[in-house]
Amino acid sequence: MGYKKLYFSVILIVFTIFSVASQDYFLKSKAPFNPEIPSPEAFLGYPIGAQHTRYDLIVAYFNKLAELSDRASIEIYGQTHEHRKLIMLTISSSENLQNIGSLQESHLKFSNPNLSPNNYNEIPIFINLGYGVHGNEPSSSEAAMLVAYTLVASNNTEVLNYLKNAVVFIDPTINPDGRDRHTNWVNQLRANTLVSDPLDAEHNEAWPRGRTNHFWFDLNRDWLLAVNPESSGKLNWYHKWYPNVVTDFHEMGTNSTYFFEPMKPIGSKNPIMPKENYEDLNNLFATFFASALDSVGSFYFTKEAFDGTYPGYGSSYPDLQGGLALLFEQASSRGHIQDTEFGKITFPFTIRNQYISSFSTIKAAVVNKEYLRKYQQNFFKSTQLKLPKNSTVAYEFGDSFDKTRTKYFIDKLLIHKIKVFKNDAKFIVPVNQPQKRMVQTVFETYNKYRDSVFYDASAWSLANFYNMPSKELKNVKLGEEITSTENMVITPKISKTSYAYLLDWDDYNAAAALYFMQSQGIKVTSAFKPFSIKTTEGLKKFNYGTIMIPVSKQKKSSDAVFEIVKNAKEKYNVPVYTVNSGFSNVGIDLGSRNQMAIEKPKVAMFIGEGVSSSEAGEVWHLLDTRIHMPITKIRMNNFNRASLEKYTTIVMVSGNYNNLDSLQIGKLKQWISNGNTLITIAGASKWAIDKKLVKENLTKLPKTNENEILVERLPYVDASENIGRERLGGAIFEVELDITHPLGFGYHSNKLSVYKNNSVYLAPSKNAYSTIAKYTKNPHIDGYISNKNLEEKLKPSASLIVSSLGKGRVIMFADNPNFRGAWYGTNRLFYNALFLGSKISVPRN
Repeated sequence: MGYKKLYFSVILIVFTIFSVASQDYFLKSKAPFNPEIPSPEAFLGYPIGAQHTRYDLIVAYFNKLAELSDRASIEIYGQTHEHRKLIMLTISSSENLQNIGSLQESHLKFSNPNLSPNNYNEIPIFINLGYGVHGNEPSSSEAAMLVAYTLVASNNTEVLNYLKNAVVFIDPTINPDGRDRHTNWVNQLRANTLVSDPLDAEHNEAWPRGRTNHFWFDLNRDWLLAVNPESSGKLNWYHKWYPNVVTDFHEMGTNSTYFFEPMKPIGSKNPIMPKENYEDLNNLFATFFASALDSVGSFYFTKEAFDGTYPGYGSSYPDLQGGLALLFEQASSRGHIQDTEFGKITFPFTIRNQYISSFSTIKAAVVNKEYLRKYQQNFFKSTQLKLPKNSTVAYEFGDSFDKTRTKYFIDKLLIHKIKVFKNDAKFIVPVNQPQKRMVQTVFETYNKYRDSVFYDASAWSLANFYNMPSKELKNVKLGEEITSTENMVITPKISKTSYAYLLDWDDYNAAAALYFMQSQGIKVTSAFKPFSIKTTEGLKKFNYGTIMIPVSKQKKSSDAVFEIVKNAKEKYNVPVYTVNSGFSNVGIDLGSRNQMAIEKPKVAMFIGEGVSSSEAGEVWHLLDTRIHMPITKIRMNNFNRASLEKYTTIVMVSGNYNNLDSLQIGKLKQWISNGNTLITIAGASKWAIDKKLVKENLTKLPKTNENEILVERLPYVDASENIGRERLGGAIFEVELDITHPLGFGYHSNKLSVYKNNSVYLAPSKNAYSTIAKYTKNPHIDGYISNKNLEEKLKPSASLIVSSLGKGRVIMFADNPNFRGAWYGTNRLFYNALFLGSKISVPRN
């Protein structure tokens, strides 16, 4: 029988079985079951797979299991942006659960490099089954209910053995907000007579779709960055347990089959992950997965796709914690039933594969309990090995100009349990510590790779994300350990004045404090030149961008002004200084023409079909959660009826804006010409050039003589790899920044790290004053880029330019300053565009 026919037959048989005896289809091999424990079907009122289950019902079912059984307990480890509770169901034998505290203590000794327990077989293995990080990959969360029911209710000897020898933590849905967005979509479009046509609306979600969380972030990229509450909650839980095995269940394209590890080879030349992890352990577990899937006729593949290079996946982060992380990818029905190249794929079929792999994971972990414990113990002991002579023993870091950004950086280190010390005014992270590999992840950079085609990012050095000055140390005196950043940033006291207050624009939170004051009706100016002036704290130097609050210019009493300024200072813990005279010691006075009035921005952003939801979500998240500024999100189909005049600034992120016709583009042009600011990011910058919204250009490749071009013949099988090498999955580069330009205000160094994951290369402006940031002569810092892209495209290009249009301007980012909510180092560029953009004029050459 041919492959397609066999696969088609299997699916038809599966669908037939499901329609006759739905519960037996999943659970028959795990009987008998305790009749006092309700199955998911009995609790929900419909068979698993008949429709998509809302998250609140999943939580209710898990609560019921914990209520009825002494094999289960439940805890809340966090909540989502939309206030859905994040839960973890712990399942084991009654005896194990009664002694869970002592078992946890014994288990954690294996992750302490200073201890050497050898009771490997006496302690249950700890397994974390993680499901549903992408909301529109729903099969795994349905399988989670079946797995939980089986472990709680089955009296099968196989299952009882698992309960005795394992503690299983079930996280049913890591992304509840996205799941419910998708669940509501497919359930409301589900017909009684199921429609399998891929073009049916059920299989094609509307923008922004359910993959991402409330702010449209991909939570599977957030384990390292920990920007969202779902991730920070999970990390706090994770570091209390250090499970030996962690699963990461996903879905992929409908016409695929099933994937389990091993993945394609790790891209890094010298990966910090032990080779034993991604070769020996993955191959060992793969035999269990293959056997189980073979037994039901499910097809699968390994090794040829996905990679674990980026350390922030759910399938890679645990690998850096002494555990084994496992990726599973199931072909998706994207609804309840869908036509494929091999017949029809049903929702129940996808659920069963995830259920089978869940139990294969438990089986493999229990069988290899001693091996896994020894591996985790050796992993953490290896972090204490003596370093070679002249090695880096520690990293010193800190930004004296922006203590708030330094604090946020330390917060990130602490959530990953990285030990941080303070010696005088410097912060120090030693290399040899239990989280040694996370220290490497944060500070080390790479430029050599075994593979150049990456599933995702090839650079992740967090020190660069935060634009955090750091240096390597060959010897070190640690000082006092920092365990909390509370009260770390101490700002000067503020006293009332009838003259002026000065807000230091160097502070990361200054933009939020400024917007708070503007929202209370306070009028401000920004210093377009630096100065030194006497404050109540003594003589102080103030940088470009310093915000002045002139008391006598307000429509409020001096008492009211003081209260608003004081509230802003306390709310955001920013440095605000009191001055009683406008006469400077050096530089401009407070009444200078270089003190420019700054109006409160009113911001809108285009969203909807064709627009990058991730980039749009990053902008929304930044303004909403850090500046607390409302942003109007205008769907593209509402463009015609939108009155643009009410906004001072419009943001366009990457996307396909080809649905804007010439009249609509003309409307946008006129709005800009009236004196407003358009901010374009990455793909939108290219669109603005292509549509001649601005008189700028993209970087042109060197001219070649077509008669001299000799095309090399290459094997067809290598085409995708060869073409993929020219894509830029995500790397870090250095730019030279004009810190005298309003977009560069608040920076002290003219060298800045930026993140690039696109093919947008802006040619430097022909106007001498319009190229704000340009890649340096040797720009590569971290990550993979092909030599052709580096030499011919990136090096000649600009990262940030401003182009005038009438009385207004277009601020064009080639790179994303807000990438994944984690680029604190370049957020300031975006803040400056929002608050100072209206004061940017482009001088003529």
